[in-house]
Amino acid sequence: MRTQDFDFNLPDSLIAQHPTSQRSASKLLHLNGKTGQLSDRQFIDFSSFLSARDLLVFNDTRVIKARLFGEKSTGGAIEMLVERVLDLHHVLAHVRASRAPKVGAKLKLGNSINSHAFEAEVIDRDDDLFNVKFLGDVPVLDLLEQYGALPLPPYITHAAEAEDDERYQTVFAKHAGAVAAPTAGLHFDEAMLNKIKAKGVNIAYVTLHVGAGTFQPVRVDNIEDHKMHSEIYHISAETVAMIENTKSKNGNIIAVGTTSLRALESAAQFNALKHGQGETNIFITPGFQFKVVDKLLTNFHLPKSTLLMLVSAFAGFEQIKSAYAHAVKQQYRFFSYGDAMLLEREN
Repeated sequence: MRTQDFDFNLPDSLIAQHPTSQRSASKLLHLNGKTGQLSDRQFIDFSSFLSARDLLVFNDTRVIKARLFGEKSTGGAIEMLVERVLDLHHVLAHVRASRAPKVGAKLKLGNSINSHAFEAEVIDRDDDLFNVKFLGDVPVLDLLEQYGALPLPPYITHAAEAEDDERYQTVFAKHAGAVAAPTAGLHFDEAMLNKIKAKGVNIAYVTLHVGAGTFQPVRVDNIEDHKMHSEIYHISAETVAMIENTKSKNGNIIAVGTTSLRALESAAQFNALKHGQGETNIFITPGFQFKVVDKLLTNFHLPKSTLLMLVSAFAGFEQIKSAYAHAVKQQYRFFSYGDAMLLEREN
């Protein structure tokens, strides 16, 4: 298939710049992939689609304040976006500068107020990513929390504010490491979670640290030529056991977000679903055979994006095309702070 097949016209006015007043106040578009039937609902009604046999699987990653500002030792301004925390003192990062820093270069980093808070050194470079060591005794995550800024997606035009620090983070975020939020989870507040649990629905968690590559459009003509970004995930033995138990009772596995789905399907790609940590660059396109997930809750995705290709694989190419046209016509809100879709698998 061609990348152009996954393009659509989206007015800028439909790109949500701020969250709704309450987490669960968004709209919900339900799509039955088998029939193509669409239903306009409110997210507060989400629990009505669940039964006590079902299992919801959330991604409990926590977004880190991954954006730093500073300068090279030569004085040139830089902007750094941490892609992955490697250990207590090393990160993989994107570095934007008029001239890319060389291996061995020293960097002075901080925020817009104090750009010289601490020093770092470029250790190595691999394609677009720099291996950077944060110098001193303070751990990476502590420095990012103190001096970093929340890395809002490129289509959100304002700088991160106090509202974003709270709302661009799920209420169940636990394991720090993502540079983008698992946005389907942003719709859930404690009241919604309690409502779901009261219905007898079980909840499980996976961890997939979302990378900045999630926002990258596919730039090749033939989608098979696209090189997928890589992300780290972890699935516990408890989650695997809950999934197996749900399947044995003919319940549905409902992935909350494409990141949860990618973790589950990656862990089941070659054999039965396995627990443990892994690294995935799985690229899900139409024709993919799903082994774990029965339903998917997700937001609306960018044109020509790998995530739009994923949902097309899940619920059907023509069905998603019609659903997105419907969403635009009905003025649903798109992307990270936007409305939600509940997809039932095509086959």
